[in-house]
Amino acid sequence: MGKPKRICIYPKDIQRITGKSERHSRNLLSKIKEYLDKEPHQFVTIEEFALFTGIKKELVEEFIID
Repeated sequence: MGKPKRICIYPKDIQRITGKSERHSRNLLSKIKEYLDKEPHQFVTIEEFALFTGIKKELVEEFIID
């Protein structure tokens, strides 16, 4: 069995996917949390990020480096 992939997305991942700055990536994560009515301490999953941005989950997962 292969190593399990993580399910949470972080600003550095968003930076890699979008090519935007870390600050922009943090702001985008905040917008997603606000949209999903999450608390600041809660995580955003790769699936939630994909749904919010309209990017296919499979494409997003290609940019996730553990």
